[in-house]
Amino acid sequence: MNDSAGVFDEVRSLPDPTAARRFEALVGLDTTKRHLLKEARLLLDPKALEAWAERHHRSKPSILATFRDRPPLFIFAGDVGTGKTALAESFGDPIARELGVGVMLYCLSLTARGTGAVGQMTTLLAGAFDEIRSVAKRSLGTSGKPKQAVVLLIDEADALAQSREAAQMHHEDRAGVNAVIRGVDDLAADGLPAIIVMCTNRLDALDPAVRRRAAATFLFERPNDDQRQAILTGALKELGLSSSDIARLVKLTGPTGTRAYGFTFSDLTQRLLPAIILDAFPDAPVTADRAISTAQGMDPTPPFRGEHADGVVHRADNGTG
Repeated sequence: MNDSAGVFDEVRSLPDPTAARRFEALVGLDTTKRHLLKEARLLLDPKALEAWAERHHRSKPSILATFRDRPPLFIFAGDVGTGKTALAESFGDPIARELGVGVMLYCLSLTARGTGAVGQMTTLLAGAFDEIRSVAKRSLGTSGKPKQAVVLLIDEADALAQSREAAQMHHEDRAGVNAVIRGVDDLAADGLPAIIVMCTNRLDALDPAVRRRAAATFLFERPNDDQRQAILTGALKELGLSSSDIARLVKLTGPTGTRAYGFTFSDLTQRLLPAIILDAFPDAPVTADRAISTAQGMDPTPPFRGEHADGVVHRADNGTG
């Protein structure tokens, strides 16, 4: 399925083995995953909430109404390399398997910003949301359970939904933010089996009206000691590194006396671990000394900027999710 206007970078059909592997590989985000999947299930299959109430409370309490008009929007915010986009692209896989339906993942292209021509950005964004609504409407099932679900991923969302409070903001950008808000509101009003996920490195740059509409905001941070240990142990213990060796690597990849930040998830999984293997290949085994030397010679990705939220948020696996 392709979008003729090129508004979507790609459309993926889930479940998919690649997405499943990516979801499982996100070590250290277990609490975030559980909370996200629960939120997503209630948005896509609201009848499940009624069934829960009947089973446990023998009624349909009025509190369930608070879920009825909840905007189907999640915001993933945090520094680069912390797993935001990887989770956004893969969480539809376990949802598809749990609900027993297909999930279509639409990845919005930044070409939706247009070229600056008057009305172009609004037209492109409205067309993208119309496509999502059309697919979601066809996905409604007569039993209340969807035949299919839709996830719209808007990466680098601050480029499309930046705050209209900025004095220097162009009129066309303001109109684009209005189009995004209308798209979210229309999906909420229609009660369609669709979820929007906005990923951003700059939570404070998002328009306040967009942030208020989020059913949940998840803050992604760099892995702490326990998370780094889980990642490194899972990869290196079977190669013969001891617990004390891995403990040294955990310390080296965290904040140090010369820097206030540690390695990101992607620094560990896409840079450090492959570098350790490449250092040994093809003539020698991986050793603790060489692995530690490799870590000592590598710097983590610098932070993008600080993030502060003014609403209810769920920090990724810090015990609040």
